[in-house]
Amino acid sequence: MPSPCFAIVDDDLQFASMTVDLARRRGFRAHSFERVSEATPWLADHDPDLTLLDLNLPDGTGFDVIERLPRQRHGQIVLVSGSSDIEHARRAVSSPASAFLPKPLPPQQLMGMLDDVSQAYRLREAARRDENHGLLGESEAMQRLRQEIARAAPHDVSVLLYGETGSGKELAARALHAQSGRSGRFVAVNCGALPAELLASELFGHERGSFTGANLRHLGFFEQAQGGTLFLDEIGEMPLPLQVYLLRALETGVVQRIGGSGEVPVDVRIIAATHRLADDQGVAGLRPDLFFRLARYPIEVPSLRVRSVDIALLANAFIARLNQRSGQDKRLDDRALAALVAHNWPGNVRELAAAVEMAYLRSPDDWVFPQPLSWGPALLKAGNGSEDAVEFRVGMTFQEVEAQMLRKTLAFHDGDKTAAARSLGVSVRTIHNHLARNPGND
Repeated sequence: MPSPCFAIVDDDLQFASMTVDLARRRGFRAHSFERVSEATPWLADHDPDLTLLDLNLPDGTGFDVIERLPRQRHGQIVLVSGSSDIEHARRAVSSPASAFLPKPLPPQQLMGMLDDVSQAYRLREAARRDENHGLLGESEAMQRLRQEIARAAPHDVSVLLYGETGSGKELAARALHAQSGRSGRFVAVNCGALPAELLASELFGHERGSFTGANLRHLGFFEQAQGGTLFLDEIGEMPLPLQVYLLRALETGVVQRIGGSGEVPVDVRIIAATHRLADDQGVAGLRPDLFFRLARYPIEVPSLRVRSVDIALLANAFIARLNQRSGQDKRLDDRALAALVAHNWPGNVRELAAAVEMAYLRSPDDWVFPQPLSWGPALLKAGNGSEDAVEFRVGMTFQEVEAQMLRKTLAFHDGDKTAAARSLGVSVRTIHNHLARNPGND
């Protein structure tokens, strides 16, 4: 594994030697320089993770070194000085240096600084390598998740993943498949995203001519995942009649295509997922017998709230991915972490990814300052009676939905019809026409 880089520019040879030795013992590649003229050529070609600069050097100052550095640098720079010159302190504050520290520098302070830089480096490297199949995190909750996956993966036992929406259940399923040793494909299907009649055909396949439009034989997801893994996301959304056929396929190891008479043997490992685990006896919307067949090995995927220590690692990973796509080299601004850690993240990792991407795209320089999305929690509170949320329920007509949407949008904009029209993406005439038909909304 690569190691972080440290540089010191100081003509106090005893202090420089002690510092370099300490850095190397903590896993750094360390370099020492005595003069501005020695340091600047090397620093022009390298970007150490931490650079200590003495203010007073034989042929100049630490400020001279900073002025000759390339503009685009990401490593941390710390100025040190044995004097208490107020003007130097003021100039240090306005420089790119992150700190101005008096000498002698206590060993404990130096060790803490090195450890912080080493930790940040390790997080970036782990995010860049993605060595855990996307399941990034050093929290106890994530360590437990990876342990559970490692235990279950080598066996063909069915696994039920449960956790909040956006917590990473599909990543966990892919990690299970990657560690299973199975040679077939990983095939994912969202059971709530397809109509019942289409889901049956997609799962089990169909024969040519079995229904209108079936012009060719179609191999279903079971056959596509032969020798591999079939991931059934949101299993509680699967229509009840179809659950009977799924249960039979799991118990017999064969499927029958729609319109076919023969049985097709399948060797498929099943992983199901839900955010609707009612209790340890079932999943809301799922037949009990199918639940017990799927939940041979249940694994909880933790929410981001219980692993806030992973937020920095995740944010760095998202930025690294965006850098790879865009060809840029942006870094996370650590000053954003306090607000990110304090946020509740109702949308979990998916919400964090959205916040980081927005901040990345809006960043005017090389530093990304993500903030919780102010509109995210409001959208997720729909249904709790909030004045800035629109409540939907099964059985409402489109006219009722439109009326409520218009009423609350007008209230949000203090009755300003032009602003409401702009928010809804319609013309002001449409607003007036709707109010004419439904005067109670005015």
